[in-house]
Amino acid sequence: MIRLSWKIGRVAGIDLYLHATFLLMMAVLVLFSQGLGAVLVVSALFGCVLLHELGHALMARRYGIPTEDITLYPIGGVARLHRMPRAPGAELLIALAGPAVNVALALMLLAMGGALGVLAPGLAAGPIGSRLSDLLMVNVILAVFNLIPIFPMDGGRVLRALLSSQIGRLRATEIAAAIGQSLAVFAGIACLVAMVLTGSPILLMQVVLAAFIYLAARAELGQVRAEEQRLRTTDAPAGYSWIYRGKGVWQLAPVIVIDDPDPIGFRNPRPWIRS
Repeated sequence: MIRLSWKIGRVAGIDLYLHATFLLMMAVLVLFSQGLGAVLVVSALFGCVLLHELGHALMARRYGIPTEDITLYPIGGVARLHRMPRAPGAELLIALAGPAVNVALALMLLAMGGALGVLAPGLAAGPIGSRLSDLLMVNVILAVFNLIPIFPMDGGRVLRALLSSQIGRLRATEIAAAIGQSLAVFAGIACLVAMVLTGSPILLMQVVLAAFIYLAARAELGQVRAEEQRLRTTDAPAGYSWIYRGKGVWQLAPVIVIDDPDPIGFRNPRPWIRS
């Protein structure tokens, strides 16, 4: 089996991987930009993305949830948590930890730019000041973009956490996933149309990102439904079973045992559930 990701290091006990498509994107940037400047900017951008994902991972560790690894893709970073927290408060803080890192980086870059402007105005007006300004804007965009309520991105998880305490985890996931998938479809179509009109290959990444979000939301919704059904089954009182009615509604139904005549003279109990 061919491995498409390479380990590039280990931070705080978490393995860091770089996906092969990331290197492909770098090669495309070099070809289109005729230089390494764009590669350096994108490398700094993904350094901020990596710190963002570490924010999620370290906050999850506080709640006893380990992180399997972090992988950098052209569409962003992915921190694979061992499990997702069920408590709304824990999920809220873990989801907000990533954007909080970007806000902290933006404030730090703002302070550095201000200090550079006072101590070395010439450098502040040159390429160094321009790069600091670019990174500042990148972190602001990352913080704002990730807080858009598109599940399973950070904003979508924040929305689910806020809804879970009121209507339950499953119904909250259904609502957050529906909103996230709708926004992903809208954004994907808009980027596809813009790519056709402008011919910009960069917009293709946005289309891929929209498709990834749509599929990820559907997959996590299915996982939450399976988890809830398993928990309901094991937590049902003796003689009863939970039946899912849809839209987050579960109902207890009695388990009734009917004795059918056995052709060889034995009684064979066959349990069935009446809903």
